[in-house]
Amino acid sequence: MSIQKMRLKRGWSQQQLADASGLSARTVQRIESGHQGSMESLKSIAAVFEVDFSTLTKDVTMTIESANSLSNNERIDFKRARRIRDCYLHLLMYFAVNIICLAINLLTTPEHLWFIGLTLFWGIGIAFHTMTVFVFDKYFNGQWELA
Repeated sequence: MSIQKMRLKRGWSQQQLADASGLSARTVQRIESGHQGSMESLKSIAAVFEVDFSTLTKDVTMTIESANSLSNNERIDFKRARRIRDCYLHLLMYFAVNIICLAINLLTTPEHLWFIGLTLFWGIGIAFHTMTVFVFDKYFNGQWELA
């Protein structure tokens, strides 16, 4: 089992694994993405998961080899997950920026509500982004993007 799968099985974030193993979060990210980790790093991760160090090093080398041989379905799934994440981040940014603009508008020129135009215009963009990710991807699953 890969380090990432063991981490996700326990419901840990990369930061939580880094804290438990005494490593930096960046080191955990590098090892999970397929970069070669030092012996000490792999030993500390193996100790956290209570697995044999030798099986962990085999899993890391197998992860590096298998990362290059993802099937088309896996690539599509990863791309879809990234698109969903980006859509939620876009929505979060929309709310944060519009709240800030509302505050600025009410504090500087409350007689002229200019933030409404920004909110509506950006809201149309959010609606199209959301439709693209959650509606159109069901019909067009993105296989053509991998070519």
